[in-house]
Amino acid sequence: MTGACPECGGELKFDSIHKRYVCQSCGLAVTREEIDDIRAKYVAANPEEEKERRRKEYLKWWTTKK
Repeated sequence: MTGACPECGGELKFDSIHKRYVCQSCGLAVTREEIDDIRAKYVAANPEEEKERRRKEYLKWWTTKK
């Protein structure tokens, strides 16, 4: 999985040795469960911003697949 870092928005890459996702920008290393917890807390506090973030992420995905 690659995705957006819950802290800075950078790209996450999976480190199979440590079984964690590591942000390529800020160096945050988290498990999948920790990512889900961080995002759930953020969504509860900022639902409109999360909706916009997901829209932008989808559009980025859509344009790179064509």
